[in-house]
Amino acid sequence: MKTRFRRFVFCSLVLTVVAPIVLYTDTLGPHFASPSKDELVNDLPTSAFSGDIRPLNVLPPHVRISSSKSKALVGSVNLEDSSNFSTGENTRITRQLTEESRDGVKSSSSLDENPIKRVTDEANLNKIGDPKGISDGSSKTEKTRRRRERHSPQQASSEHPREEAIQNALVLQLKDQLIQARIYLSMSATRGNSHFVRDLRLRVKEVQKALGDANKDSDLPKNAAEKSKAMEETLSKGKQIVDDCSAVVKKLRAMLHSTEEQLRVQRKQALFLTHLTAKTMPKGLHCLPLRLSRDYFELNTSQSQFPNRENIEDPKLYHYALFSDNVLAAAVVVNSTITHAKEPSKHVFHVVTDRLNYAAMRMWFIGNPPGEATIEVRNVEEFTWLNSSYSPVLRQLNSASMIDYYFKSRRADSDPNVKYRNPKYLSIMNHLRFYLPEIFPNLDKVLFLDDDVVVQKDLTGLWDLDMRGKVIGVVETCGENFHRFDRYLNFSHPLISKTFRPRACGWAFGMNIVDLGAWRKENITQVYHKWQNLNQERQLWKLGTLPPGLITFWNHTFSLEKSWHVLGLGYDPTVAAKDVDRASVIHYNGNLKPWLEVSIPKFRNYWNKYVDYEHVYLRECNISP
Repeated sequence: MKTRFRRFVFCSLVLTVVAPIVLYTDTLGPHFASPSKDELVNDLPTSAFSGDIRPLNVLPPHVRISSSKSKALVGSVNLEDSSNFSTGENTRITRQLTEESRDGVKSSSSLDENPIKRVTDEANLNKIGDPKGISDGSSKTEKTRRRRERHSPQQASSEHPREEAIQNALVLQLKDQLIQARIYLSMSATRGNSHFVRDLRLRVKEVQKALGDANKDSDLPKNAAEKSKAMEETLSKGKQIVDDCSAVVKKLRAMLHSTEEQLRVQRKQALFLTHLTAKTMPKGLHCLPLRLSRDYFELNTSQSQFPNRENIEDPKLYHYALFSDNVLAAAVVVNSTITHAKEPSKHVFHVVTDRLNYAAMRMWFIGNPPGEATIEVRNVEEFTWLNSSYSPVLRQLNSASMIDYYFKSRRADSDPNVKYRNPKYLSIMNHLRFYLPEIFPNLDKVLFLDDDVVVQKDLTGLWDLDMRGKVIGVVETCGENFHRFDRYLNFSHPLISKTFRPRACGWAFGMNIVDLGAWRKENITQVYHKWQNLNQERQLWKLGTLPPGLITFWNHTFSLEKSWHVLGLGYDPTVAAKDVDRASVIHYNGNLKPWLEVSIPKFRNYWNKYVDYEHVYLRECNISP
């Protein structure tokens, strides 16, 4: 009985355990067998991913890789020996490749940006027996990279910031070491150790000498690395002496604050010195009018007259108004204008100067006539109608408060309006532009030019413009915030705030076509006088001619195309070269005038090319570019 029971149990075990194993061995076999490379490549896309994970073929639809390259891809990640990988490891590697490939496709559509392509190329390089693969893979990638760098060197350099940092690593390290050294030398914990301080100061001198003005490692001397190593050893001693990080942080903050304060002071001093330079007359430009005046008074009456006097009041010609006390600057304006004039004989220049420079200005243009053009030089003293009883600005310039403002001794850094203390604001020459109808009673139109401009094209088209009844043609400058009305006028004053808009567009003096008929019709000079009287105490605006110009010609301006007049060459080095080259008139407004040594170098040649530095007067006065 027991024997039968045992047989029954044994048969049951065979049927329930062993039989299924035998029956399903063929089905499970492929999963337990060691796969070949081809089988693994084919199984990876479907067996390793689930959900939204895409298969290994992540290249765009128009890009395909051959099966041989697919095998090379698998080989490049060391999948030849499948026994070294479990199913989970295969999944991890394939998932990583897929994610990297996705990023590559998103960042660039180029094959060279695709990580799978890079892996394939590397695999081809490693295949000794496939020289074709080497040429097809690496050479194309290398050619593409070189072509990119050739067409876009800036982009190529920006793609390798790490390489640039490595090239300058030693320079940066030396600079950092100097900062650390200064911290240790200023801390009380280290100052008590005389041996350390002496050693550190010696290292600082050595590093400063090695560093010099170098900006990259190639500029450093050969022993720079040794100096850096010696400094690092000394600094490590300091770290042992000072182990309080909070103290070091406080010292760094104090150094930063001190540096920022020094920078602020230096900028303020530089601003003052720039304004001081703008006020002064270079030695050569002081010499020039003296030499010219001497020779002028040696001329007889017939030699001191200009030809073509009949053209001076001919309204059919092109008339220019130029008010200047700078002989060389006036000469550049006239020379540059005539150089580009299509019909020089139809151009008439009216130069008005002060009594001090009258003889010199006349002598210059007598000895250097502007070709076929007509020129006259007048003395502002001839305008007997221009006196303090007629002109409010003359009355104000002679007032005690104005004299006190300009000539009373005061600290420069305590005056917030140092810009407005330039002597040009005291000169009536700067305000003659508001009296054009009185100066030219027989003319209909006149083109006003400042003496710090250079003409680069023919300007006769300005006389043909239909100004639609407006008085003055201007180039608006409201593209920048500081060229709007609130920059120049005091809008806290009710008289200004209720009359003008603070964000109204500003414009520029310097090159302005003026319709004298419309001026007389609108009685613009009286408008100017009214506002000057209201500004007796300088409460509406500070000194200068642009603020009263904005007020006087409010709603009387005709906007010109910007290429007629490009500004900023006397203060802004960022003015685009293309804007300068295509401009009809370029204006050196600002303190950095082209005849000063502080002028902006990149803009100096535009002015210099109209100066004959071989002229005898310029050589005698040592005036050179």
